[in-house]
Amino acid sequence: MPIYEYRCKDCGFEKEYLQKLSDAPIEVCEKCGKPSMTKLLSAAGFQLKGSGWYATDFKNGGGKPKPAEGEGKPAAADSASKEGSTTAEAAAPQCGAGACPACQ
Repeated sequence: MPIYEYRCKDCGFEKEYLQKLSDAPIEVCEKCGKPSMTKLLSAAGFQLKGSGWYATDFKNGGGKPKPAEGEGKPAAADSASKEGSTTAEAAAPQCGAGACPACQ
């Protein structure tokens, strides 16, 4: 259930209420008793942790994380390019080069 913040327009009293989405809004102030409570907009208080989509896709400005030193292409791809292989895998451009429909 979400927590909603309310403030009284008349006396300035503020309080948070745990309510269902289907619950009616609070209208009467607990402090002054007048029907002048309004729901406030406030920032959500949560933090994304772990190595999920946020850390890999958005946390660093949308860029992919840099591989650690010594990592990169698999050894099979390195040896195929050194040997002058003409297989379809060795000749195909990597995604991101603008060759496939998803990159255009």
